[in-house]
Amino acid sequence: MSKPTLARGTRDFGPEIMAKRNYITDIIKRVYSLYGFQPIETPAVENLSTLMGKYGEEGDKLLFKILNSGDFLSDVSDEVWCLRIAQKLLPAISDKGLRYDLTVPFARYVAMNHSGLPMPFKRYQIQPVWRADKPQRGRYREFYQCDADVIGSDALLNEVELLQIIDDVFNILKLRVAILVNNRKILDGIAAAMNAEDKFSGVVGALDKYDKIGWHKVAAELIAMEVSTEGIRLLEKIVTFKGTNREKIDFLHTQIGVTERGAQGMREIEELFAYLNELKFENDLVLDLTLARGLSYYTGTIMEVKALDTQIGSMVGGGRYDNLTGVFGLKEMSGVGISFGLDRIYDAIEELNLFPPRVMAATRVLFINFDLTSQKYTCDYLQKMRKAGIAAEIFPDMAKLKKQMKYADDKRIPYVVMIGEEEQNENLLSVKDMASGVQEKMSFSELMEKLGAY
Repeated sequence: MSKPTLARGTRDFGPEIMAKRNYITDIIKRVYSLYGFQPIETPAVENLSTLMGKYGEEGDKLLFKILNSGDFLSDVSDEVWCLRIAQKLLPAISDKGLRYDLTVPFARYVAMNHSGLPMPFKRYQIQPVWRADKPQRGRYREFYQCDADVIGSDALLNEVELLQIIDDVFNILKLRVAILVNNRKILDGIAAAMNAEDKFSGVVGALDKYDKIGWHKVAAELIAMEVSTEGIRLLEKIVTFKGTNREKIDFLHTQIGVTERGAQGMREIEELFAYLNELKFENDLVLDLTLARGLSYYTGTIMEVKALDTQIGSMVGGGRYDNLTGVFGLKEMSGVGISFGLDRIYDAIEELNLFPPRVMAATRVLFINFDLTSQKYTCDYLQKMRKAGIAAEIFPDMAKLKKQMKYADDKRIPYVVMIGEEEQNENLLSVKDMASGVQEKMSFSELMEKLGAY
Protein backbone atom coordinates (compact mmCIF):
# COMPACT_ATOMS: atom_id res chain seq x y z
CA MET A 1 0.00 0.00 0.00
CA SER A 2 1.43 3.37 -1.03
CA LYS A 3 2.00 6.08 1.56
CA PRO A 4 -0.85 8.65 1.59
CA THR A 5 0.00 12.16 0.43
CA LEU A 6 -1.72 15.52 0.07
CA ALA A 7 -2.43 17.21 -3.23
CA ARG A 8 0.09 20.01 -3.82
CA GLY A 9 -1.01 23.35 -2.48
CA THR A 10 -3.38 21.85 0.11
CA ARG A 11 -2.93 21.22 3.82
CA ASP A 12 -4.35 19.36 6.81
CA PHE A 13 -5.19 21.43 9.89
CA GLY A 14 -4.81 19.78 13.31
CA PRO A 15 -6.45 20.97 16.54
CA GLU A 16 -3.76 23.55 17.39
CA ILE A 17 -3.83 25.13 13.94
CA MET A 18 -7.62 25.11 13.88
CA ALA A 19 -7.76 26.81 17.28
CA LYS A 20 -5.54 29.59 15.93
CA ARG A 21 -7.46 29.89 12.66
CA ASN A 22 -10.74 30.08 14.58
CA TYR A 23 -9.23 32.81 16.75
CA ILE A 24 -8.67 34.89 13.59
CA THR A 25 -12.04 34.18 11.97
CA ASP A 26 -13.92 34.80 15.22
CA ILE A 27 -12.38 38.28 15.40
CA ILE A 28 -13.21 38.99 11.75
CA LYS A 29 -16.81 37.77 12.18
CA ARG A 30 -17.23 39.86 15.33
CA VAL A 31 -16.00 43.04 13.62
CA TYR A 32 -18.10 42.39 10.51
CA SER A 33 -21.19 41.98 12.69
CA LEU A 34 -20.47 45.26 14.51
CA TYR A 35 -20.77 47.04 11.15
CA GLY A 36 -24.08 45.36 10.27
CA PHE A 37 -22.89 42.63 7.90
CA GLN A 38 -24.85 39.35 7.71
CA PRO A 39 -23.43 35.89 6.85
CA ILE A 40 -24.22 33.88 3.72
CA GLU A 41 -22.68 30.82 2.02
CA THR A 42 -22.54 29.78 -1.64
CA PRO A 43 -21.65 26.40 -3.21
CA ALA A 44 -18.05 25.38 -3.86
CA VAL A 45 -19.06 24.36 -7.40
CA GLU A 46 -20.29 26.98 -9.86
CA ASN A 47 -21.18 26.80 -13.53
CA LEU A 48 -18.16 27.73 -15.65
CA SER A 49 -20.37 30.28 -17.40
CA THR A 50 -20.58 32.04 -14.02
CA LEU A 51 -16.82 32.04 -13.48
CA MET A 52 -15.17 32.41 -16.88
CA GLY A 53 -14.34 35.89 -18.12
CA LYS A 54 -14.62 37.58 -14.71
CA TYR A 55 -10.96 37.46 -13.65
CA GLY A 56 -9.09 38.35 -16.82
CA GLU A 57 -7.21 35.97 -19.09
CA GLU A 58 -4.72 34.91 -16.41
CA GLY A 59 -7.49 34.29 -13.90
CA ASP A 60 -9.37 32.04 -16.33
CA LYS A 61 -6.26 29.88 -16.65
CA LEU A 62 -6.17 29.42 -12.86
CA LEU A 63 -9.74 28.15 -12.59
CA PHE A 64 -10.06 24.51 -11.52
CA LYS A 65 -12.41 22.90 -14.06
CA ILE A 66 -14.49 19.83 -13.17
CA LEU A 67 -14.89 17.07 -15.77
CA ASN A 68 -18.47 16.25 -16.68
CA SER A 69 -19.91 13.11 -15.13
CA GLY A 70 -19.80 9.77 -16.94
CA ASP A 71 -18.12 9.49 -20.34
CA PHE A 72 -17.00 13.11 -20.62
CA LEU A 73 -15.35 12.45 -24.00
CA SER A 74 -18.55 11.23 -25.67
CA ASP A 75 -19.50 14.72 -26.88
CA VAL A 76 -16.05 15.51 -28.29
CA SER A 77 -15.87 15.33 -32.07
CA ASP A 78 -12.84 13.82 -33.76
CA GLU A 79 -12.11 17.20 -35.29
CA VAL A 80 -11.97 18.99 -31.91
CA TRP A 81 -10.00 16.13 -30.33
CA CYS A 82 -7.36 16.22 -33.06
CA LEU A 83 -6.94 19.99 -32.75
CA ARG A 84 -5.66 19.60 -29.16
CA ILE A 85 -6.76 23.18 -28.40
CA ALA A 86 -7.92 23.61 -24.82
CA GLN A 87 -10.38 26.43 -25.58
CA LYS A 88 -12.16 24.22 -28.14
CA LEU A 89 -12.09 21.08 -26.01
CA LEU A 90 -13.15 22.59 -22.67
CA PRO A 91 -16.85 23.32 -23.47
CA ALA A 92 -17.35 19.69 -24.51
CA ILE A 93 -15.85 18.05 -21.41
CA SER A 94 -16.51 20.52 -18.55
CA ASP A 95 -19.34 22.88 -17.63
CA LYS A 96 -18.55 23.43 -13.94
CA GLY A 97 -15.62 24.61 -11.84
CA LEU A 98 -14.49 25.35 -8.29
CA ARG A 99 -15.01 28.95 -7.25
CA TYR A 100 -11.94 31.20 -7.72
CA ASP A 101 -13.09 33.78 -5.19
CA LEU A 102 -16.23 34.69 -3.23
CA THR A 103 -17.07 37.94 -5.03
CA VAL A 104 -18.31 36.56 -8.35
CA PRO A 105 -20.50 33.91 -6.64
CA PHE A 106 -21.83 36.71 -4.42
CA ALA A 107 -22.74 38.77 -7.50
CA ARG A 108 -24.52 35.72 -8.93
CA TYR A 109 -26.33 35.25 -5.58
CA VAL A 110 -27.50 38.88 -5.56
CA ALA A 111 -28.71 38.66 -9.17
CA MET A 112 -30.78 35.58 -8.30
CA ASN A 113 -32.15 36.83 -4.95
CA HIS A 114 -32.15 40.64 -5.10
CA SER A 115 -35.95 41.01 -4.86
CA GLY A 116 -35.87 39.52 -1.35
CA LEU A 117 -32.76 41.32 -0.07
CA PRO A 118 -32.63 44.59 1.91
CA MET A 119 -30.83 47.20 -0.18
CA PRO A 120 -28.09 48.10 0.24
CA PHE A 121 -27.22 44.52 1.15
CA LYS A 122 -24.26 43.97 3.49
CA ARG A 123 -22.97 40.40 3.62
CA TYR A 124 -19.95 38.57 4.92
CA GLN A 125 -18.78 35.13 3.84
CA ILE A 126 -15.95 32.91 5.12
CA GLN A 127 -15.35 29.89 2.88
CA PRO A 128 -12.57 28.16 0.91
CA VAL A 129 -11.67 29.04 -2.68
CA TRP A 130 -9.45 27.25 -5.19
CA ARG A 131 -6.85 28.41 -7.72
CA ALA A 132 -4.64 26.29 -9.96
CA ASP A 133 -1.63 28.40 -9.01
CA LYS A 134 1.97 27.38 -8.41
CA PRO A 135 2.23 26.59 -4.67
CA GLN A 136 4.75 28.65 -2.73
CA ARG A 137 5.11 30.39 0.63
CA GLY A 138 1.90 32.22 1.36
CA ARG A 139 0.24 30.95 -1.83
CA TYR A 140 -1.92 27.82 -1.85
CA ARG A 141 -4.27 26.07 -4.25
CA GLU A 142 -6.94 25.79 -1.59
CA PHE A 143 -7.31 28.65 0.84
CA TYR A 144 -9.92 30.57 2.80
CA GLN A 145 -11.19 34.06 2.16
CA CYS A 146 -13.13 36.19 4.61
CA ASP A 147 -15.19 38.58 2.50
CA ALA A 148 -17.42 41.53 3.29
CA ASP A 149 -19.36 43.38 0.58
CA VAL A 150 -21.91 46.16 0.34
CA ILE A 151 -24.01 46.10 -2.81
CA GLY A 152 -26.71 48.50 -3.93
CA SER A 153 -24.96 51.74 -2.95
CA ASP A 154 -22.26 53.82 -4.62
CA ALA A 155 -21.60 56.02 -1.55
CA LEU A 156 -17.94 56.37 -0.62
CA LEU A 157 -18.99 56.01 3.02
CA ASN A 158 -19.01 52.25 2.32
CA GLU A 159 -15.32 52.35 1.43
CA VAL A 160 -14.63 54.32 4.60
CA GLU A 161 -16.31 51.69 6.77
CA LEU A 162 -14.50 48.82 5.03
CA LEU A 163 -11.19 50.56 5.70
CA GLN A 164 -12.24 50.99 9.34
CA ILE A 165 -13.02 47.27 9.51
CA ILE A 166 -9.54 46.47 8.21
CA ASP A 167 -7.97 48.75 10.79
CA ASP A 168 -10.09 47.31 13.63
CA VAL A 169 -9.28 43.68 12.77
CA PHE A 170 -5.52 44.16 12.57
CA ASN A 171 -5.53 46.31 15.68
CA ILE A 172 -7.20 43.47 17.64
CA LEU A 173 -4.80 40.95 16.11
CA LYS A 174 -1.88 43.26 17.10
CA LEU A 175 -0.45 42.93 13.60
CA ARG A 176 1.12 46.12 12.22
CA VAL A 177 0.10 46.77 8.62
CA ALA A 178 0.01 49.39 5.91
CA ILE A 179 -3.41 49.92 4.31
CA LEU A 180 -2.87 50.87 0.67
CA VAL A 181 -5.52 52.71 -1.37
CA ASN A 182 -5.83 53.78 -5.01
CA ASN A 183 -8.57 54.21 -7.65
CA ARG A 184 -8.92 52.38 -10.96
CA LYS A 185 -10.30 55.54 -12.56
CA ILE A 186 -7.03 57.26 -11.71
CA LEU A 187 -5.27 54.44 -13.55
CA ASP A 188 -7.62 55.13 -16.48
CA GLY A 189 -6.49 58.75 -16.37
CA ILE A 190 -2.83 57.71 -16.24
CA ALA A 191 -3.30 55.38 -19.24
CA ALA A 192 -4.94 58.25 -21.15
CA ALA A 193 -2.07 60.61 -20.26
CA MET A 194 0.31 57.89 -21.55
CA ASN A 195 -1.68 57.67 -24.81
CA ALA A 196 -2.19 54.00 -23.98
CA GLU A 197 -5.95 53.80 -23.40
CA ASP A 198 -6.22 50.90 -25.84
CA LYS A 199 -3.62 49.02 -23.78
CA PHE A 200 -5.24 49.69 -20.39
CA SER A 201 -5.55 46.04 -19.32
CA GLY A 202 -1.93 45.34 -20.21
CA VAL A 203 -0.68 48.47 -18.41
CA VAL A 204 -2.66 47.57 -15.28
CA GLY A 205 -1.47 43.96 -15.45
CA ALA A 206 2.17 45.06 -15.64
CA LEU A 207 1.76 47.67 -12.90
CA ASP A 208 0.10 45.09 -10.64
CA LYS A 209 3.43 43.22 -10.59
CA TYR A 210 5.50 46.31 -9.75
CA ASP A 211 6.25 45.36 -6.14
CA LYS A 212 7.23 41.83 -7.16
CA ILE A 213 9.35 42.41 -10.27
CA GLY A 214 10.49 46.04 -9.96
CA TRP A 215 10.28 48.95 -12.37
CA HIS A 216 12.75 47.71 -15.00
CA LYS A 217 10.76 44.53 -15.69
CA VAL A 218 7.50 46.49 -15.71
CA ALA A 219 9.03 48.87 -18.25
CA ALA A 220 10.16 45.89 -20.35
CA GLU A 221 6.59 44.60 -20.45
CA LEU A 222 5.33 48.03 -21.49
CA ILE A 223 7.94 48.22 -24.25
CA ALA A 224 6.79 44.82 -25.49
CA MET A 225 3.23 46.23 -25.61
CA GLU A 226 4.58 49.09 -27.76
CA VAL A 227 3.76 51.80 -25.20
CA SER A 228 5.54 54.99 -26.20
CA THR A 229 8.78 56.04 -24.52
CA GLU A 230 7.09 59.23 -23.31
CA GLY A 231 4.26 57.21 -21.82
CA ILE A 232 6.65 54.90 -19.99
CA ARG A 233 8.59 57.86 -18.61
CA LEU A 234 5.38 59.46 -17.37
CA LEU A 235 4.33 56.26 -15.59
CA GLU A 236 7.76 55.93 -13.97
CA LYS A 237 7.54 59.53 -12.77
CA ILE A 238 4.14 58.86 -11.20
CA VAL A 239 4.82 55.50 -9.52
CA THR A 240 8.17 56.59 -8.08
CA PHE A 241 6.84 59.88 -6.63
CA LYS A 242 7.31 60.07 -2.85
CA GLY A 243 5.35 62.23 -0.46
CA THR A 244 2.36 62.46 1.84
CA ASN A 245 -1.10 61.45 0.66
CA ARG A 246 -1.95 65.13 0.12
CA GLU A 247 1.27 65.72 -1.85
CA LYS A 248 0.55 62.69 -4.05
CA ILE A 249 -2.95 63.98 -4.81
CA ASP A 250 -1.61 67.44 -5.66
CA PHE A 251 1.09 65.86 -7.85
CA LEU A 252 -1.47 63.75 -9.71
CA HIS A 253 -3.50 66.85 -10.52
CA THR A 254 -0.53 68.12 -12.52
CA GLN A 255 -0.16 64.85 -14.43
CA ILE A 256 -3.68 63.55 -15.17
CA GLY A 257 -7.31 64.56 -14.84
CA VAL A 258 -7.81 65.67 -18.43
CA THR A 259 -10.10 62.71 -19.15
CA GLU A 260 -13.57 62.37 -17.60
CA ARG A 261 -12.74 59.12 -15.78
CA GLY A 262 -9.36 60.39 -14.60
CA ALA A 263 -10.97 63.55 -13.19
CA GLN A 264 -13.71 61.46 -11.53
CA GLY A 265 -11.07 59.24 -9.96
CA MET A 266 -9.31 62.28 -8.55
CA ARG A 267 -12.57 63.61 -7.08
CA GLU A 268 -13.31 60.24 -5.48
CA ILE A 269 -9.85 59.84 -3.93
CA GLU A 270 -9.98 63.40 -2.53
CA GLU A 271 -13.45 62.81 -1.07
CA LEU A 272 -12.35 59.47 0.40
CA PHE A 273 -9.32 60.94 2.14
CA ALA A 274 -11.41 63.88 3.38
CA TYR A 275 -13.51 61.29 5.24
CA LEU A 276 -10.51 59.28 6.42
CA ASN A 277 -8.63 62.31 7.73
CA GLU A 278 -11.49 62.95 10.18
CA LEU A 279 -11.11 59.48 11.73
CA LYS A 280 -8.48 57.91 13.95
CA PHE A 281 -6.72 54.91 12.41
CA GLU A 282 -4.21 52.77 14.28
CA ASN A 283 -2.50 51.66 11.07
CA ASP A 284 -1.00 53.74 8.26
CA LEU A 285 -3.30 54.68 5.37
CA VAL A 286 -1.27 55.18 2.21
CA LEU A 287 -2.29 56.43 -1.22
CA ASP A 288 -0.23 53.97 -3.30
CA LEU A 289 -0.04 55.02 -6.94
CA THR A 290 1.45 51.63 -7.90
CA LEU A 291 -1.55 49.71 -6.55
CA ALA A 292 -3.48 48.28 -9.49
CA ARG A 293 -5.34 45.09 -8.37
CA GLY A 294 -5.23 42.87 -11.45
CA LEU A 295 -8.83 41.58 -11.36
CA SER A 296 -10.72 43.09 -14.28
CA TYR A 297 -14.02 43.78 -12.48
CA TYR A 298 -12.71 46.65 -10.30
CA THR A 299 -13.92 50.08 -11.44
CA GLY A 300 -13.24 52.56 -8.61
CA THR A 301 -11.56 52.52 -5.20
CA ILE A 302 -9.11 49.65 -4.73
CA MET A 303 -7.36 48.64 -1.51
CA GLU A 304 -4.74 46.21 -0.27
CA VAL A 305 -3.03 45.44 3.05
CA LYS A 306 0.56 44.39 3.68
CA ALA A 307 2.28 43.45 6.93
CA LEU A 308 5.07 45.77 8.08
CA ASP A 309 7.08 43.26 10.10
CA THR A 310 7.20 40.27 7.74
CA GLN A 311 7.33 39.62 4.01
CA ILE A 312 4.11 37.72 3.50
CA GLY A 313 2.41 39.37 0.48
CA SER A 314 -1.02 40.94 0.36
CA MET A 315 -3.26 39.93 3.29
CA VAL A 316 -6.36 41.88 2.29
CA GLY A 317 -7.57 43.00 -1.10
CA GLY A 318 -10.71 44.62 -2.40
CA GLY A 319 -12.36 47.47 -4.17
CA ARG A 320 -15.35 48.96 -5.95
CA TYR A 321 -17.06 47.10 -8.79
CA ASP A 322 -19.90 48.75 -10.72
CA ASN A 323 -20.71 46.20 -13.38
CA LEU A 324 -20.27 42.74 -11.87
CA THR A 325 -23.95 41.86 -11.40
CA GLY A 326 -24.66 43.24 -14.87
CA VAL A 327 -23.23 40.11 -16.48
CA PHE A 328 -25.93 38.16 -14.61
CA GLY A 329 -28.73 40.43 -15.86
CA LEU A 330 -28.93 42.82 -12.90
CA LYS A 331 -27.92 46.26 -14.18
CA GLU A 332 -26.84 49.38 -12.28
CA MET A 333 -25.96 47.60 -9.04
CA SER A 334 -22.75 49.07 -7.66
CA GLY A 335 -20.84 47.21 -4.96
CA VAL A 336 -17.65 47.37 -2.95
CA GLY A 337 -15.95 44.71 -0.88
CA ILE A 338 -12.85 43.43 0.85
CA SER A 339 -11.40 39.98 1.40
CA PHE A 340 -9.14 38.95 4.29
CA GLY A 341 -6.74 36.16 3.31
CA LEU A 342 -6.98 33.89 6.35
CA ASP A 343 -3.95 31.76 5.45
CA ARG A 344 -1.55 34.64 5.01
CA ILE A 345 -2.78 36.35 8.16
CA TYR A 346 -2.25 33.08 10.04
CA ASP A 347 1.29 32.73 8.63
CA ALA A 348 2.16 36.31 9.60
CA ILE A 349 0.86 36.00 13.18
CA GLU A 350 2.56 32.61 13.61
CA GLU A 351 5.89 33.93 12.31
CA LEU A 352 5.72 36.95 14.62
CA ASN A 353 4.55 34.84 17.59
CA LEU A 354 1.49 37.02 18.16
CA PHE A 355 -1.06 34.36 19.04
CA PRO A 356 -2.12 34.79 22.69
CA PRO A 357 -1.36 31.78 24.94
CA ARG A 358 -5.04 31.30 25.77
CA VAL A 359 -5.88 30.38 22.15
CA MET A 360 -5.04 26.71 22.64
CA ALA A 361 -6.58 26.40 26.10
CA ALA A 362 -10.02 25.28 24.96
CA THR A 363 -10.52 22.86 27.88
CA ARG A 364 -10.05 24.74 31.14
CA VAL A 365 -10.30 21.87 33.62
CA LEU A 366 -9.24 18.22 33.49
CA PHE A 367 -10.50 15.83 36.17
CA ILE A 368 -8.17 12.95 36.97
CA ASN A 369 -9.73 9.50 36.65
CA PHE A 370 -8.62 7.47 39.71
CA ASP A 371 -11.40 4.89 39.99
CA LEU A 372 -15.15 4.32 39.63
CA THR A 373 -15.94 6.33 42.75
CA SER A 374 -14.02 9.40 41.55
CA GLN A 375 -15.76 9.06 38.18
CA LYS A 376 -19.18 9.32 39.88
CA TYR A 377 -18.13 12.44 41.79
CA THR A 378 -16.67 13.96 38.65
CA CYS A 379 -19.71 13.46 36.39
CA ASP A 380 -21.85 15.74 38.58
CA TYR A 381 -19.16 18.44 38.62
CA LEU A 382 -18.64 18.17 34.86
CA GLN A 383 -22.32 18.68 34.18
CA LYS A 384 -22.47 21.78 36.40
CA MET A 385 -19.33 23.26 34.80
CA ARG A 386 -20.55 22.74 31.25
CA LYS A 387 -23.93 24.26 32.05
CA ALA A 388 -22.03 27.28 33.40
CA GLY A 389 -20.15 27.53 30.09
CA ILE A 390 -16.82 26.18 31.35
CA ALA A 391 -15.12 23.63 29.10
CA ALA A 392 -14.16 20.62 31.23
CA GLU A 393 -13.39 16.94 30.70
CA ILE A 394 -12.37 13.79 32.52
CA PHE A 395 -9.60 11.49 31.32
CA PRO A 396 -11.55 8.53 29.93
CA ASP A 397 -9.30 5.74 31.23
CA MET A 398 -8.06 4.90 34.74
CA ALA A 399 -4.47 5.39 33.58
CA LYS A 400 -1.36 6.26 35.54
CA LEU A 401 -1.30 9.78 36.95
CA LYS A 402 1.77 10.66 34.87
CA LYS A 403 -0.07 9.85 31.64
CA GLN A 404 -3.08 11.90 32.63
CA MET A 405 -0.91 14.87 33.60
CA LYS A 406 0.90 14.64 30.25
CA TYR A 407 -2.48 14.76 28.52
CA ALA A 408 -3.25 18.01 30.37
CA ASP A 409 0.15 19.42 29.36
CA ASP A 410 -0.26 18.38 25.72
CA LYS A 411 -3.67 20.08 25.53
CA ARG A 412 -2.48 23.09 27.54
CA ILE A 413 -5.27 22.65 30.08
CA PRO A 414 -4.66 25.24 32.83
CA TYR A 415 -6.19 23.36 35.78
CA VAL A 416 -6.15 19.71 36.86
CA VAL A 417 -8.60 18.52 39.54
CA MET A 418 -8.02 15.42 41.67
CA ILE A 419 -10.72 13.81 43.81
CA GLY A 420 -9.17 11.03 45.84
CA GLU A 421 -10.51 9.34 48.98
CA GLU A 422 -9.27 12.18 51.19
CA GLU A 423 -10.94 14.86 49.05
CA GLN A 424 -14.19 12.89 49.01
CA ASN A 425 -14.23 12.66 52.83
CA GLU A 426 -13.56 16.41 53.16
CA ASN A 427 -15.93 17.34 50.30
CA LEU A 428 -13.08 19.32 48.73
CA LEU A 429 -11.13 19.27 45.48
CA SER A 430 -7.34 19.27 44.99
CA VAL A 431 -6.72 21.77 42.21
CA LYS A 432 -3.35 22.10 40.49
CA ASP A 433 -2.47 25.23 38.54
CA MET A 434 -0.45 23.78 35.67
CA ALA A 435 1.29 27.07 34.89
CA SER A 436 2.61 27.75 38.42
CA GLY A 437 2.66 24.16 39.68
CA VAL A 438 0.82 25.25 42.84
CA GLN A 439 -1.70 22.76 44.20
CA GLU A 440 -4.35 23.66 46.78
CA LYS A 441 -7.58 22.32 48.20
CA MET A 442 -10.81 24.22 47.70
CA SER A 443 -14.56 23.70 47.50
CA PHE A 444 -16.33 23.32 44.18
CA SER A 445 -17.89 26.77 44.55
CA GLU A 446 -14.43 28.28 45.17
CA LEU A 447 -13.12 26.61 42.02
CA MET A 448 -16.07 27.96 40.02
CA GLU A 449 -15.39 31.44 41.37
CA LYS A 450 -11.73 31.07 40.41
CA LEU A 451 -12.83 30.15 36.88
CA GLY A 452 -15.06 33.19 36.70
CA ALA A 453 -18.34 31.28 36.70
CA TYR A 454 -19.82 33.24 39.63
